[in-house]
Amino acid sequence: MIGLEPSPKLLSMAKRATGSGMRSPELLEASAEAIPLDDESIDTVVTTWTLCTIPNVMRALEEMRRVLKPNGRLLFVEHGLSPDAAVRHWQNRLNPIWKAVAGGCHLNRPIRELIERSGFHIEQMDTGYGKGPKPMTFMYEGLARRS
Repeated sequence: MIGLEPSPKLLSMAKRATGSGMRSPELLEASAEAIPLDDESIDTVVTTWTLCTIPNVMRALEEMRRVLKPNGRLLFVEHGLSPDAAVRHWQNRLNPIWKAVAGGCHLNRPIRELIERSGFHIEQMDTGYGKGPKPMTFMYEGLARRS
């Protein structure tokens, strides 16, 4: 198991928190836009509420695809662009302020489209609103494989 974290401070916190498990992950100080792993070397990539903040999300998804083995899986739980026009309006309106106060998080990234455009085929996906204000809680959860 390997984890990536670009922030040295957060990486240090993660390393302190992982020592008690049966199988501690190898934690690397690295960005998803430049994954320091060989091509086709990973069985599964998991993203959880991270695609919203990665500056070059397409590059990161291409890197995830590159390191996945031919039958590898991308498992994702992400928030993003709502299909509801009224909610999208508020996501787009709030996004500049939200990015500034929420560490670069984008409320309005079209997660399905981004995953598919980066060379994945979505095999399974559930969507819907989580608890909280709708502009912040439209969720995508699914499984994709390399196309």
